[in-house]
Amino acid sequence: MGEHRVRVTQDSGSRWRRRAGEYETLREALAAAEPGDTVTVRPGVYRENVLLDKAVTLLPAEGPGTVRIDPPSGVALTVTAAATVRDLLVEGYDSSAAAVRITGPGADARLSGVRVDTHSAVGIEVDDRADPHLSGCVVANPSGLGLRLRGGAGALFEDCEVTAAGQAGLAVLEGAKARLERCRLHHTAGAGVLLTDAGSLAELTGCEVYEIRGSGVQAESKAAGRLTDCEIHRVTGNGLTLDTEAELDLFQCRLHDLPENAADLRGRSLLTLRQSSVRAFGRGALSVWDPGTRAEASGCEIEDSTGDYPAIWVSDGAQLTLSDCDLHDLPDALFVLDRDSRAIVTDTSFSRIRSSAVSVSSGASVALERCRVQQAGTGLWFRDHGSGGVLTGCEISDVATGVIVTKGADPVLRDCVVRGSAEAAVYVSAQGRGSFEDCRVLQGRGFGFHIIDGCRSALTRCRAEQNARAGFEFSEPGPVVEACTSDDVPPQATAPAESVPGPRAAHGGAAGTLQLTSAPALAPLAQITPIPDCRPADEALAELDALIGLATVKQEVRTLIDLISVGRRRRQAGLKAPSLRRHLVFTGSPGTGKTTVARLYGEILAALGVLQRGHLVEVARVDLVGEHIGSTAIRTQAAFDQARGGVLFIDEAYALAPEDGARDFGREAIDTLVKLMEDHRDEVVVIVAGYTAEMERFLGANPGVSSRFSRTVAFPDYTDSELLEIARTQCREHEYELAEGTADGLLGHFATLDRGPNFGNGRTARQVFETMVERHAMRVAQLADPSTEELQLLVPADLPLPSSRPDVAGWAH
Repeated sequence: MGEHRVRVTQDSGSRWRRRAGEYETLREALAAAEPGDTVTVRPGVYRENVLLDKAVTLLPAEGPGTVRIDPPSGVALTVTAAATVRDLLVEGYDSSAAAVRITGPGADARLSGVRVDTHSAVGIEVDDRADPHLSGCVVANPSGLGLRLRGGAGALFEDCEVTAAGQAGLAVLEGAKARLERCRLHHTAGAGVLLTDAGSLAELTGCEVYEIRGSGVQAESKAAGRLTDCEIHRVTGNGLTLDTEAELDLFQCRLHDLPENAADLRGRSLLTLRQSSVRAFGRGALSVWDPGTRAEASGCEIEDSTGDYPAIWVSDGAQLTLSDCDLHDLPDALFVLDRDSRAIVTDTSFSRIRSSAVSVSSGASVALERCRVQQAGTGLWFRDHGSGGVLTGCEISDVATGVIVTKGADPVLRDCVVRGSAEAAVYVSAQGRGSFEDCRVLQGRGFGFHIIDGCRSALTRCRAEQNARAGFEFSEPGPVVEACTSDDVPPQATAPAESVPGPRAAHGGAAGTLQLTSAPALAPLAQITPIPDCRPADEALAELDALIGLATVKQEVRTLIDLISVGRRRRQAGLKAPSLRRHLVFTGSPGTGKTTVARLYGEILAALGVLQRGHLVEVARVDLVGEHIGSTAIRTQAAFDQARGGVLFIDEAYALAPEDGARDFGREAIDTLVKLMEDHRDEVVVIVAGYTAEMERFLGANPGVSSRFSRTVAFPDYTDSELLEIARTQCREHEYELAEGTADGLLGHFATLDRGPNFGNGRTARQVFETMVERHAMRVAQLADPSTEELQLLVPADLPLPSSRPDVAGWAH
């Protein structure tokens, strides 16, 4: 039949108007309408539940927003047929119902320009195999879901917007399918898009998801999503959350301004990123967890982390594939950890990485091919037993350390180049292994291959060029070397390179030849105090006894020496000696003689044959902690090596464990130190020193720290009389004398000093003496012909504080 127009007006009740096709209520008009009719509605508020069960068109007579449907309860608008609805305003306040419901297999309705402004359970619900097409519609539902599809339904949304939702903006459940083109979902209290249940699918093209108090897209329970040319930003949760075999495919999408993870994957889920960008994230770009979980990224850019977390985290047996990607301006780029976790990376660039570009630990593995690492703290770090992988054709440049292999890790590097490293191109220690084939290390400011602790790495056809310290630096028994060469010539070296037989060849073959030049001496990393040529212990003990004050300290040291001496004699007599840990903690304020006592302690141990040399290597945090992951371990190892046979004295050791240093590299120095103390317990005595309270924090920084130190020696502050005696000693050493009354003045001066945290004890006494010498020089310089006595005598006028001096009138000239 042809189209007829049925009119609805609220101010008409006459029979004539009804006969003319004009009705007072929507219900009457729709009942009278035939399929294909158009029902036009005069402006007004219609407080009735509207049912469209015919293929009619419903629209306002005078334009968008002039007709409002607002029933007291229930669903405001229900569509069960191929109806068309245009430009209506739908409201509703039923927390148990949808404001608009499109339902049934015949409901292939078309809604355009409809605005749903409601406080309902759902703004628009599509269910029971309905298949509508919505365009230009707007939903605001602060009390519930924005859009919900379920029950095998499908829907196409074009240029639609969810401006507010108390839960998810779009929920696709129970095998439903949604297509969104050029839509916006924002200001929701749940996920922007929620996908759940097997068969559920959402396809978004050119859409924007933002201002979300939850995840941008959350997919779970075998649901799937495909996003093309979409933008997800400013969400408080993850940009993407996948769980329980969910799948998401993103193409040419942009994820940014995300305080949490850009994508968090668990439960055998799969995320595919193609030609997309991820930037400005707080807890990582990709976090991939659980066996069977996979992330695949190609042609993507990951940049600009706002937090301290690795950009990509792969653990618990998950898998990652990266190809042709660019990762830059990150704290750490890729962490792979746990057994069966694996990352396959090809043709990918890592640049401007503040710590590690790639870190592999806890049995994980990586395969990198034709990758580039530039401007990073550490290029690659293989941390522990079972960790490894294969690197082929990779280039690492402008890093602190190129490759670190420790604690039993065993990677394979083939045809790789490390260029311009600051500390070491390749560093292997602590039972690390590794095979290096056809690799080049060049133009570094430190060592090329630095392999210590007798690690049995294998080097085949490797070459070192223009490295400042040496191309190859090994400790016995050293790596397996075959056909490796070096043209490194240290500064001022004139001798030609010599051919040095290398250790046994790899794989049991014939011994190769390692072409090396003489290496320059290692630059000192710490202050080293030599000792006199092994004077008797009694002389060193006498010097200890001669120190001013420190009675309890002297007694502690003598007790230790007695225990060590008697233990030695017991062993000589064939008896068991007590097991002693010689490492000490010195606590107390600055200037109380801790460094001096440490030096004498080492000298006494050397005289007793406990230490080989007894020299003192004094270091602080700055000597042990590097700016990048990996460099700290190298510096700590170097300081420890310098102290072999003597004492390693770490002043202000508590600075290695700051109170707010969760990611501070000082913890790495402590971990390295604990391991070295255990592995070389008879070679080095370690003394850590600092303020009493702060040293308690240091001892709690690592479970192994407190067990390594046998006792704590407390250094008390000097008394006023002891400070005076230190000043008298300074006078004798520098050939000065204290005049009558000066000693009393000094004693009074010391009594007035503030003994707060900045008090220097013996250092203060020496500074006071230096001040008196300066004031003496200024006074005596005014005399025309001073006598020898005047050149030596310090008088009360030379005291630093006039308020503490007695009457000095008689000493004016």
